[in-house]
Amino acid sequence: MSEQFTNLYPEYDVLDKWETPSWNEVTRSVVQKRLHEIPERRFFNEQQWLTLTAVCDRIIPQPERSQPVPIAPWIDARLFKGQGTGTRYASLPPEQESWRRGMDAIEAEAQHRYRRSFHRLDRVEQDRLLRSMDNNEVEAAAWQDLPSKSFFRHVVLRAVVEIYYAHPAAWSEIGFGGPASPRGYVRLDANRRDQWEAIEQKPAAAQRLYPK
Repeated sequence: MSEQFTNLYPEYDVLDKWETPSWNEVTRSVVQKRLHEIPERRFFNEQQWLTLTAVCDRIIPQPERSQPVPIAPWIDARLFKGQGTGTRYASLPPEQESWRRGMDAIEAEAQHRYRRSFHRLDRVEQDRLLRSMDNNEVEAAAWQDLPSKSFFRHVVLRAVVEIYYAHPAAWSEIGFGGPASPRGYVRLDANRRDQWEAIEQKPAAAQRLYPK
């Protein structure tokens, strides 16, 4: 579903800060975990997991990466631990129930429309179904009183984007330097840049990602 994305920082790698004064042991420990301690599935059942993984792949496609940023494992881990966002939308059930019912409803919607599982649909069919969710135009009885648009926007999109942009690979492509502590930043005025910040390239020289 993503539009084409232009990487304005193709030469920047935030991990180059690893041994510099920009990061301390706490930062290195957190980043190390995000990079190498990917949690196993413990919350969703196998079918829900396949659906979730396919949904994440359509919201943020990563065809250019040999090792895509893992998103589904961290959503599963957050739900298994009961770690919520602190927000409960009145139209939605509690977060853990929303996710399980939502994944089941997406699968039911795929079976209702195409007689195939969501993860086996092609990209066009998956995008069409997700857009129907966003327009509240779902048809499967499994949705019951679960509002597809609220679930898609307030629960799914929010979690996918939060987890993707918590990963160093995503930081690099937007020129984000990670936690400001302990070094911080000095040149805070417009058009000024500290030497440990990423240098933005002009769009013509930048790298285009995520082709449709």
